[in-house]
Amino acid sequence: MSIPVEKVNSSDQVKSPTSRKEREKWGTLNISFDPEYTPGAFNAVSVCLRVQPEEQVCVITDEATVEIAAAVVHELEKLGAPYHAWVLEDLAPRPLKDLPREILEDLETSPVSIFAVQAQTNELRSRIQMTDVVNRQKIRHAHMVNINRQIMLEGMRADFQKVDRLSAKVIAMVRKARQVRAKTSAGTDLTADLNPNYKWLKTSGIISPEKWGNLPGGEIFTTPGEVNGTFVIDGVVGDYLCAKFGSLKENPLTVRVKGNRLTEAHSENRELESDFWKYTHTDENSDRVGEFAIGTNIDLKDVIGEILQDEKYPGVHIAFGNPYGAHTGAEWNSTTHIDVVGRKFNIWVDDEQIMREGKFLVEA
Repeated sequence: MSIPVEKVNSSDQVKSPTSRKEREKWGTLNISFDPEYTPGAFNAVSVCLRVQPEEQVCVITDEATVEIAAAVVHELEKLGAPYHAWVLEDLAPRPLKDLPREILEDLETSPVSIFAVQAQTNELRSRIQMTDVVNRQKIRHAHMVNINRQIMLEGMRADFQKVDRLSAKVIAMVRKARQVRAKTSAGTDLTADLNPNYKWLKTSGIISPEKWGNLPGGEIFTTPGEVNGTFVIDGVVGDYLCAKFGSLKENPLTVRVKGNRLTEAHSENRELESDFWKYTHTDENSDRVGEFAIGTNIDLKDVIGEILQDEKYPGVHIAFGNPYGAHTGAEWNSTTHIDVVGRKFNIWVDDEQIMREGKFLVEA
């Protein structure tokens, strides 16, 4: 079912409908939303995606995120852009086994798409199905998994033009480098040897047809040639483990990597340790470092326990699993992908230090 979202009254604060029956009573997604969402929604539609009035937009959301989606489609309505808005629970039970056919068909004819949902366990397959279409059709796609009120009021209000300028400067440096080294006072000491055959990508929040991006944006990344060393994860871990464990500042997870493979994972939180180890041993490449990234969203002041925003926090993060080879050029694959984030990095690109205690030494 295609759910066209009608005009939203942002001044009346009422509870958003949380079921299909309630949405039908209210008139699809004709619901009130927090006006504090408006600046972030404007950024998403007009700054990051640069939606044009004649462009069709596919908006995918869920019951938990419907109010944020309403703010986004209100911006589309102000532009006069045609769109379809889909609520996942209206089409299939969660967690999704596959992305619903109706959404896949809509993506095939939409030059722009927005995915604003809360992640559930074992749904990565359906998201990969979505991004396969996005990649093939070169859709300008905003990926907003686990978007929430705090992120809409913080990360989504960033000056993305400034973030983009900084990202461009940093990516120009790393593209010429052989090695990046990252250290923290918490004990991280990680070295990434770079593979010149793998591309660096910039996802600064300014989204292009060449590479879909997470929102809020603010990172550059590649598939590393080889990573070795220790990473003290005192920020967050990704995917559904993020919602389960939140900020790891008080109970860090320490991992060791040798020859690009996870060899150890230790935490005083044994459940975290066990869940992370199980996740990173789902398939033959789930324990392999598929992403090496530098967060560049300088408007973020600290890690908040939400991976969507926290991986953009200035510093280094890595991910085990899927290397996004369609973009980086990596020739291997994995069915999983989990990011890990730390705090207050010192970073060297070859011999030049570009960050000290979490602050860039490069001007935006």
